[in-house]
Amino acid sequence: MSDTILEVRDLVIDIPVAAGMLHPVQSISFDVKRGETLSIVGESGCGKSLTSLAVMDLLPLRAKRTASVLTLDGEDLLSAGERRMSDIRGNKMAMIFQEPMTSLNPAYTIGNQLVEALLRHKQVSAAEARTRAIYLLEKVGITAAASRLSQYPHQLSGGLRQRVMIAMALMCGPDLIIADEPTTALDVTIQAQILHLLADLQKEFNMGMILITHDLGVVARVADRVAVMYAGQIVETGTAKQVFENPTHPYTQGLIECIPIPGKTERGAHLGSIPGIVPSLVGDLSGCHFADRCRYAMDACRSGRVELTGSFEDGHVYRCALTPQQCAANLTKGAA
Repeated sequence: MSDTILEVRDLVIDIPVAAGMLHPVQSISFDVKRGETLSIVGESGCGKSLTSLAVMDLLPLRAKRTASVLTLDGEDLLSAGERRMSDIRGNKMAMIFQEPMTSLNPAYTIGNQLVEALLRHKQVSAAEARTRAIYLLEKVGITAAASRLSQYPHQLSGGLRQRVMIAMALMCGPDLIIADEPTTALDVTIQAQILHLLADLQKEFNMGMILITHDLGVVARVADRVAVMYAGQIVETGTAKQVFENPTHPYTQGLIECIPIPGKTERGAHLGSIPGIVPSLVGDLSGCHFADRCRYAMDACRSGRVELTGSFEDGHVYRCALTPQQCAANLTKGAA
């Protein structure tokens, strides 16, 4: 069996809007391996969530998805019809959605919502499904699990709802979990608990996981590999160690400069910022999408297509017209 669970090549999403054609995701490629967490990080609107919806085939009706390769465990998802995708979703791959407060159906009990996927996808009895639900609720740290099955979502706190969402995603034992901003709207203490829980469960069940977030602190805690997105493109990818210790793309460098570092950042010190705004993704775009905000931009950055470069052997690549030596020099300047 191949270690690669998900393979994505040249994924493009186009959405017609009044002003023309919106290109929110532009030819991105990545893999997810068994037992690995890939974190897709970037600011709001960069295309992270749309990428996850494209993998699940849950894009808005007007959106058009194309790719040269999109496979799950070797199965071609591009040619899979809606009936086949319905068999795959919740079964071979599952998603933890962004808002625990609104993702659960308020009209159904927790128990009904937990067992639905298992009864739909597996040949089990209602009693077996209930037993599995109780087991997973306990696994995600919910006490008195059996009594929770008869409760409704409004009777649970935000942290408990998020734990229920995680248990629901695990019901059928998927190979791939997609967690879209799983700690949004939760307080800091609960965020840490949820992140540790996800990391522990992912390793225990040997699943692949895509963690989508805008929080680099979250990435540093749980990710094995990182893909940094900006304006619809992946601008840098590598192991978490490579990206945090040797950020190469100027956007990645800027993001990391915005993070306070315990023991290094003095109280009251000014954190870094990235000036400017994200370019419009409507119509044709040329050159580096980050050029107008980049302190190192050259004329060559504003024309043609900037391709990924770097060390493909060790997986640390970036989308920049600067040479590796120039990028390293810029990193040294930033640290100084």
